[in-house]
Amino acid sequence: MKKLGLLFAFGFFAMMSCKNEGTSTETADAVTPSAPTAAAPAANVASPATSPIANNEPAVPAGPITSIEFSEIEYDFGTVMEGEKVVHDYAFKNTGDEPLIIQNAKGSCGCTVPDWPRDPIAPGESGVIKVQFDSKNKGKVGGGKQSKRVTITANTDPVNTYLTISGSVDKDAEKAAAEEAAKKAKS
Repeated sequence: MKKLGLLFAFGFFAMMSCKNEGTSTETADAVTPSAPTAAAPAANVASPATSPIANNEPAVPAGPITSIEFSEIEYDFGTVMEGEKVVHDYAFKNTGDEPLIIQNAKGSCGCTVPDWPRDPIAPGESGVIKVQFDSKNKGKVGGGKQSKRVTITANTDPVNTYLTISGSVDKDAEKAAAEEAAKKAKS
């Protein structure tokens, strides 16, 4: 019985792993940079099935709706060696008539960490969301494609805007061979 429990725990951990071996399809829902988020009236109260709390999503800021426009929503960092950290600034502007309140910014993986302004952004003002991608344990010999998404939750319509950081992470062939030899020696 203990073995079954350990097997279940290992399987759950493996499914929740952050490692991305292939390209991601997370960019399919991305907002286009040339189409600013339009202003709209506040939504009615959510039903329990669609409640952000029930779906483990951040609550939408209460109050007036505004719009946000990014100068770019996708950034390709090219090719980096495994272990390097990539940092990119996504510039944005509040193109609405109300203060922009960014409730949350969350990376699709623990290796992707956004930093965003916590104070309201006045209409017509600009800001920056800084995203850091850590390529540790993400590489493959010859390059492994990586694509990570950051979800921005704000008082806009739609509530979520998506930013993408992607590229290829290369791994040193000698280092990969040494790691493989060490794994074989342990088993």
